[in-house]
Amino acid sequence: MTTLEEKIFNKDVMSLETYIMFRLKEKTEALREELTNKNRKPIFLSMGAPTMTPPRKLTERVKELMDEPNIHLYATPRGELSFRKAISKRMKNRFGVDIDPATEVFSLIGSKEGIANLIRFMTTQTENKFEKDIFMVPDPCYASYWQFIQCSGGLGYHLPLTPENDFKPNIEEYYNKMISEGYNPEKLKAVIINYPNNPLGVGTTKEYVKSVVDFCKKHQVLLISDAAYCDMYFNEEEKPFSVFEIEGAKDIAVEFYSFSKPYAITGWRLGWICGNSAIVQRFGKGKSTIDNGIFKVLQNACAEFLNSPEGDEYINRGNLDYKRKQSIIINGFRELGWDLPEEKVPHTTFYLWLPIPPRYNSSFKFCEEVLEKSGIVLVPGNAFGDYGEGYFRLSYVSSEEELHEVVTRLKEDGFSWK
Repeated sequence: MTTLEEKIFNKDVMSLETYIMFRLKEKTEALREELTNKNRKPIFLSMGAPTMTPPRKLTERVKELMDEPNIHLYATPRGELSFRKAISKRMKNRFGVDIDPATEVFSLIGSKEGIANLIRFMTTQTENKFEKDIFMVPDPCYASYWQFIQCSGGLGYHLPLTPENDFKPNIEEYYNKMISEGYNPEKLKAVIINYPNNPLGVGTTKEYVKSVVDFCKKHQVLLISDAAYCDMYFNEEEKPFSVFEIEGAKDIAVEFYSFSKPYAITGWRLGWICGNSAIVQRFGKGKSTIDNGIFKVLQNACAEFLNSPEGDEYINRGNLDYKRKQSIIINGFRELGWDLPEEKVPHTTFYLWLPIPPRYNSSFKFCEEVLEKSGIVLVPGNAFGDYGEGYFRLSYVSSEEELHEVVTRLKEDGFSWK
C-alpha cells in the first residue's frame, strides 16, 4: 500500500538521503558519551565551516543598523542597490572584471541555495533516463551538487577529477563519451566547475578554464562556476581568479559567490550570482516567486564591509591562520607515513584530500574506525562522488591545539599509513 509520504513526494525526492555532514554529526553525537569517557572527545574535521570569530567591525555594524528606519521591511529579491553596487565594485577590485549592478548580479541566501534553484529552474522532469536534462559535474565534488540535480529530476554526468588528469578533465572527451553511451547531446544544459575545489582543495589554470569556456560556447551550454573559495589561498602564484577574466565567458557563464567562508558568517546565509545578464535576470524572475529578499541589515552591513581595508585584512589574517594549520596537519600525516611531497600540497581552501591506508578497501570503513576509536570526524571520499572512493577529506578549521591532538590520537591509536 502506498504511504502518504510516497504519494505526495516525487520519487527523486523520496530517494534523497540527509546531507552527509548532518549524518556524520548525528552519528558522532550518538557516540559522544562513550568517546568522552575514554578520553576521545569528538574533534570535528568534517564540516567546511570557519570557526573564527566574525569581523568585529561587521558584527558591530549589524547591531547599529538594527535601529535604522524601515530596515525590518521586505527587501527586494534582487538585492538592495547598494548591495549590488558593492558587489560590482568588489568584482572590479578583486578580479578586474566589469559587472553591471543593474542587470548582471542577483542576491542569494547563500550560494548553495542559488545553485540549487538555478538547477531546478533549468530542469524539466521526465521518466526517460536518456531524455533527462544533463549537467556535467566534477567527481569528486561538493556533495550537494548531486542532490540538487537528483531532486530536480535531472541527470548528473561524471567528469572525473583524478591525479592522472591533474584534476582537469577534458570536457570534449567526456561529451563524446556521453553521446556514445546513448545520451542526447541536446539535453546537455550545463557544465559545473568549482575551483578552488571542494573537496580536493586544488586550484586550476586560466588555460584550462578557457578550454571549458570554449566548449560551452561551441555547444551552447551554460557554464556554472562555483567560486565560494576564491578568497582562500596561501600563495600569490595560485591566487584564484574569476571565470570572467576569460574573454567571452560572460556570453555563456554565471558565477556564484558566498560571504560564508571569507568572513566566517556561515549562518548569515548571504551570497550572489553574477554574469550573463539574460540568465541572471531569468533566474531572478524565478527567485522572486519563492522568497522576498535578504534581511536588509545583513545586506547593508556586508555591502559596506565588502570593499573595506578591514575586510581585506580579515581575509589575509584568516589565510595566514589556515596556512599554519595546514602545516600542522600536513606534517602530522607525514609523520604517520603519508607521502605528501611539497609540490603536491594545494595552497587553497581549508581542505585536505588524502588516500586511505592501503590495508583498507573502503573509505567509509576507514573513517568509521577513526571515529569509533579516536573520536576524529572525517568524511569518506565516496560521499563526494564515485571517484572519491579510496580517499577521505578533512577540514583543518579546528584550533591548532585540536589539530595537534588529532595527530597524537592517530599515532596512539595505530592509524599510520602502513
